[in-house]
Amino acid sequence: MDPHTHHPSGRSWETIITALERGGYGPGKGNGVPESWQRYLCPVHEGDGRPHTPSLGVRYDPKQAKTIVRCFSRCDDEQVLTRIGLRVRDMFDRLPERANQGFARQHSAGGRPARPAGRVPGQVASPVERAILGARFPIPARRELGAQTGRPQTVDSYIYRWPNGRIEGAVHRVHTPHENGHAKSFWQARWTGTDWEKGGFAPLPWRLADIREALDTGREIYVVEGEKDVQRANQAGLIATCNAMGAGKWTPDHAKWLRGAGRVVVVADRDQPGYRHADKVAASLAGRVGEVRVVQARGGKDLADHFDAGYDLADLEPVPFLDRHYRQLTPHHQQERSFRRPDRTRTR
Repeated sequence: MDPHTHHPSGRSWETIITALERGGYGPGKGNGVPESWQRYLCPVHEGDGRPHTPSLGVRYDPKQAKTIVRCFSRCDDEQVLTRIGLRVRDMFDRLPERANQGFARQHSAGGRPARPAGRVPGQVASPVERAILGARFPIPARRELGAQTGRPQTVDSYIYRWPNGRIEGAVHRVHTPHENGHAKSFWQARWTGTDWEKGGFAPLPWRLADIREALDTGREIYVVEGEKDVQRANQAGLIATCNAMGAGKWTPDHAKWLRGAGRVVVVADRDQPGYRHADKVAASLAGRVGEVRVVQARGGKDLADHFDAGYDLADLEPVPFLDRHYRQLTPHHQQERSFRRPDRTRTR
């Protein structure tokens, strides 16, 4: 059912769903009734052009004359709106009274609008924002997979363990066949000691035993965006890790396991979520490890694509602005001392 018609809704509803659909994050999935949740792709963490199960809910509340926007993966509402060119005020059919008064106070005597809150004249964009602007990423296009042609199949399972080998949880990779390829999805399960329960688990980096080995031997550690890239890094003779469930899910609890490493190389995926994820990882490691580098594939989007294109480890490129920013946080003599080449660099 078309969410634009059949049921009364306010200006905010039309503004938001139109922006989502123009951005390629729709059409919405649901019963088409504005007062019920309609599902769209989240512009923050699902705007990479890959297949996703839509996690952004949009619903109209006629009592408040407001459209509610909620990412069920907990992305910030304001950030979601910013990605589609809107502001928080666009969630309302009309601004609440106190918001109107505040808006009036934000105008100068000459009638010109003041700068948005949080913006300071002459303020410099953050390194990650400058990196994204400089990369000029294209607007991701949704991949048309066509109709589903078979049952979902688990194609890989990644076990997360504590340093003593005790199992904590697992991430399962699922492919669902369609006419024009397959849809990719993931789900988590935690180990109770006797059985598996569906749901999240403690924030451990994958292959924690390898990280402990790197800390003991002084080898550098690569942090990538997913388990598939960890496997490719291992094939190239590298020690690598990642967090469960991809971009945006890295936390300081993951970073603490890398404390004391001489050198950590963060490999960013070549898209906005990938850059933001790499920045989050690097920021959590600054001051905890000797040196942080932020690099990206020369060919393709991620480390697996880089190797598949025939490039070697030495061909990884520094991410503009981000790599320089984190290198400047490390004393020069420490950079030299912590640099180590891998023991082997096979790419096939």
